[in-house]
Amino acid sequence: MNKRKRNKTLPRIIIITGGANGIGYFLAKALLEHGDRVAILDINTGETNLLERHFPETFLFLFCNVTADEDVQMSVQKVLDKWGTIDILINNACSAIFQKFEERTVQSMQQELDVNLLGYIRTIRSVVPVMRKQGNGIIHNFTSGVGITGFSELSGYTASKGAIEALTKTLALELAADSISVNLIHPPLTRTRSSAPLGIPPEMMETPENVGYRLAQRIGLKKKIITPDFKSTVFVWLSYCFPYAIGKFLSGMTQKARNSQAKNSSVSA
Repeated sequence: MNKRKRNKTLPRIIIITGGANGIGYFLAKALLEHGDRVAILDINTGETNLLERHFPETFLFLFCNVTADEDVQMSVQKVLDKWGTIDILINNACSAIFQKFEERTVQSMQQELDVNLLGYIRTIRSVVPVMRKQGNGIIHNFTSGVGITGFSELSGYTASKGAIEALTKTLALELAADSISVNLIHPPLTRTRSSAPLGIPPEMMETPENVGYRLAQRIGLKKKIITPDFKSTVFVWLSYCFPYAIGKFLSGMTQKARNSQAKNSSVSA
């Protein structure tokens, strides 16, 4: 088998799903500034026009619905047609619905899992043959601490992230022989669209820009779990060691914050 050795002087070819907004956007921006070539796969354009303007040769936006097999396959092929290979896949696309379990429909749960879990599976299946042929590759899967601890009124999201935890560990074992690294990215609680319904005060969360830029420095690492900083690493460790206690604490903290916001709103009204 002819293996493509990674020349460290060459730019890396990186795919980011769901990178038009939030952490994914700033992660892409930081990687482009570093000199990498980045393709964002998303159903929204967000502010990617700015990236196209500043990085016309090294940035590629592809409209891609990760719940559609053909979209994913065509997008991966377009990246290959443009740059010849894929070194790193970053699965970041996500859907989060904040609602009590008994109020959810099975269909809405299926839609959430289709993005958060099956969307990852589709992109991984599309890039693995490429990485196996070249003899190396890295797959980073975004996850969340609530996938370990649980979180009230986020049943679909937590279920999908728990599945991503198990899927990533399994694929890490299966693909190690092909020199393909598969690992987890654990960001801290961040001010994104998916976290907005939680009702947590913005000052208690990180900004997407800070998280994206810090994570960009760690893209390409082959550690089992990647976090942007030591504080996040400690939180992840505590979540694995004391999942029920941390889950109860997070849910309670969020409920208090929401009650406080509701009280302040009623007083000001």
